[in-house]
Amino acid sequence: MEAYYLEATPKTPKLDFNPAADTFLISGRSIPENSIEFYKPLLDWLDDYVNNPKDSTNFEVKLEYFNTSSSKCLVEIFRKLEKIPQTGKELSVDWYFDEDMQESGEDFKEIIKVPFRMIQIKD
Repeated sequence: MEAYYLEATPKTPKLDFNPAADTFLISGRSIPENSIEFYKPLLDWLDDYVNNPKDSTNFEVKLEYFNTSSSKCLVEIFRKLEKIPQTGKELSVDWYFDEDMQESGEDFKEIIKVPFRMIQIKD
């Protein structure tokens, strides 16, 4: 399976989803003009990945900021990833946060049914 990779821009996050690597990553700022359009290719890619995931998948979220429409897309990403443990494979999510992103991570942790670690970023 091909990797899904996009470099970060001032308005969009870096997306590094490489099945050959140990970790998937989303980092930066997520305030695209159209979040649904921006995240659709990744969501389609995840549909394929969750049908045949690696034995262990780690997803790191290192977002500095995201808008409301991006938040809805993140929920969709997490919902797709929730299917991985149902296949008997392992999934973990690491939410890296500073003061501004802690509450958002805790909110996701409440609604997502996967192992979800909160990791504070030191200044």
